[in-house]
Amino acid sequence: MNLERYIRLFAGIFILTSLVLAHYHSPNWLWFTAFVGFNLLQSSLTRFCPLEIILRKLGVGKSAGSCCA
Repeated sequence: MNLERYIRLFAGIFILTSLVLAHYHSPNWLWFTAFVGFNLLQSSLTRFCPLEIILRKLGVGKSAGSCCA
C-alpha cells in the first residue's frame, strides 16, 4: 500500500471514530472531525501533510510525491 492510501485510511478511520464517539459519548468529538476535515482541506492547497511526515519517518511509502498530489 502506498503513502497516499495510508493517509486516506487514517483520515477515514479518524472521521468515523470521532462520529461514533460524538454519537455515543459527547458531541464535542465533532470538533475532532472538523479538525481532520480542515487538515485535509489545507493539505490539498498547501501540499503540507503532517501525517505524511510522520509516516515517512516510520519508513512507510518510499515513493516520491506528496500525500495530496
